[in-house]
Amino acid sequence: MLSCTKSEKPVISFYYWKTTFKFSEREKEALKENNVQKLYVRYFDIGLHPESNFPIPISPIRFEENPKEYAIVPVVFIQNKVMLQPHLDVNDLAQKTFDFIEQINSKNKIVCQEIQIDCDWTLKSKENYLKFIEVFKKLSKKKLSATIRLHQVKYFKKTKIPNVDSGVLMYYNMGSIAPDSLSSIYDKKVAERYLKSLKRYPLHLDFAFPIYSWGVHIRNNKVIGLRSKMNSRALEKDSNFEKTSPIFFRVKHSNYKNGVFYEENDLLKMEEIKPEDLKEMAEDLQDNLVEKPNEIIFYDLDEFNLNNYEKNTFKQIISCF
Repeated sequence: MLSCTKSEKPVISFYYWKTTFKFSEREKEALKENNVQKLYVRYFDIGLHPESNFPIPISPIRFEENPKEYAIVPVVFIQNKVMLQPHLDVNDLAQKTFDFIEQINSKNKIVCQEIQIDCDWTLKSKENYLKFIEVFKKLSKKKLSATIRLHQVKYFKKTKIPNVDSGVLMYYNMGSIAPDSLSSIYDKKVAERYLKSLKRYPLHLDFAFPIYSWGVHIRNNKVIGLRSKMNSRALEKDSNFEKTSPIFFRVKHSNYKNGVFYEENDLLKMEEIKPEDLKEMAEDLQDNLVEKPNEIIFYDLDEFNLNNYEKNTFKQIISCF
């Protein structure tokens, strides 16, 4: 890792993706150790009401402590199916989204300079999405950023570029969740299909890197669920599971773990991001850049995730740029 040393490093930020805003001691430590000044906080999702099909806010955040030491960027995740609605009232949705962000800010005495919209828009939803961004930008009068996926970089002439001040490339969730041995979180071979396109992408990009892990729960060669906050280390200590390969664990005895029932012979495929994966991501991106990122945002700030890394890992990663 020490080979990565270049000047003017990007700063370290984190996504905060829990519904209750409150730091653990380990999370506070990580923020201090990495001189973090900005947090991207998920305020709420927007989905569709199951009966009326109208857009509704889902699981808004509740602040149990005031984040006054940090610049807060509210993030709103909009499900693509909302943007796919043929008669979507984009003006109304933008107004309600902005009003709800303002309501949360006002209640918690938060002043924000930037808002981020997170949506994996597609060719079929791009018209509504691009219009939403235009309307929202005029309403908010703030800096606006948007999350960008790899396919939107490579095919930007078709998917178009939202009228935002900057983008954040989500460098994860690259593959499909499947029983095979490939990881859905990060796969170098998949990433390589898109990397060269970065040099042609006209919007400034910062990067979001994954630091989470999960288990893909497989029964009879079918995926039956994703088990979050799970890692190999815990399974290796659990006598109900046996390691059958570097990433697969077999259930030896039927059991309940964290409220989930595992049947004998079920499989868990562990998808984890190791420090060497993060370093590889940083170096591959660095090799394909026109412009350096200003920030690397790690997803996401959570004690469980932080405990999988040495304290200096994140600083080593940004030193690659």
